[in-house]
Amino acid sequence: MQYIILLGVSFLVCFSVFAMADAQPSSQKTAVFGGGCFWCMEPPFEALEGVIEVKAGYSGGEEKNPSYEMVSNGQTQHIESVQVVYDPERISFAELLDTFWRYVDPTDPGGQFADRGDHYKTAIFYATDAEKQVAETSKKALQDCGLFGRPIVTSIRPLKPFYPAEEYHQDYYKKNIVHYEAYKVGSGRAGFLANIWKDRPVKKKYSKPSDQALRAKLTGLQYSVTQKNETERPFTNEFWDNKEAGIYVDVASGEPLFSSQDKYDSGTGWPSFSKPLIGENIVEKKDVKLFSVRVEVRSAVGDSHLGHVFDDGPAPTGLRYCINSASLKFISVEDLGQEGYDHFTSRFK
Repeated sequence: MQYIILLGVSFLVCFSVFAMADAQPSSQKTAVFGGGCFWCMEPPFEALEGVIEVKAGYSGGEEKNPSYEMVSNGQTQHIESVQVVYDPERISFAELLDTFWRYVDPTDPGGQFADRGDHYKTAIFYATDAEKQVAETSKKALQDCGLFGRPIVTSIRPLKPFYPAEEYHQDYYKKNIVHYEAYKVGSGRAGFLANIWKDRPVKKKYSKPSDQALRAKLTGLQYSVTQKNETERPFTNEFWDNKEAGIYVDVASGEPLFSSQDKYDSGTGWPSFSKPLIGENIVEKKDVKLFSVRVEVRSAVGDSHLGHVFDDGPAPTGLRYCINSASLKFISVEDLGQEGYDHFTSRFK
């Protein structure tokens, strides 16, 4: 009898292990990049659709479990790096490389900006021959385009173990905003990147997340408004009286939708705009609910319910895009670059 009970328990334990294994994500890959100070390399990757997690840490050396002090003092062969966990069905390794190049100086052989030393050098770590080929092709394309006018010296290396940095380094740009912004500007990184890429705006790729991802990402109100066509209450929502300069994007997909430059006080208690920021990102549909005919406004890729458009707006368009705050994410002018919308910065100068 004891044997049967033990056998049953063993079966349950094994079954649980397999069930847990089955519950793990089946489509995840990892990429590691060295781009100088890892504080500055987390934000651009975390802003990408399809990226699941980004960690700051150390890679490229033989020493196990290095500390920040060891690496920063040049006592290891490691360089400051970021580990990017992503869904290859939503974003490719090549697309990650496009973002990587935009946030480093790949021509600097001695570090990055104000940070000097081998542990600040740039590197792309590849796990497979296919990734190596993609990296080499991407590097050659950047060199051939003549953007920098100097040789691209970023190394392409075989992937070695990645060691996460101390907790206080993780998401430093969120925990210490003032110091991070001062460092980014003071180091010369922000100015250099803005100057190099000013005439080459990012072509962002937008997609609608799965329902499961949306439920995890959005608040209950955001989900009910964008996915169930609900309407939030007037005058108590987040952006109805927001006067800060910036753009409004789809809270689900990230598509740029409206600008503060076209926002006005309609007296309705909801954010109101005279026109879209990007016309093709807006879809209009006939809405016959509430015993009347109205024009519903939805985002083109995310298919989020945004609100309605009326013909009682100000000149010159005569339109009023009456939008739910819960459908929107606001990106201030100061954060456009960090959030991947730096090509809109020139509109506010």
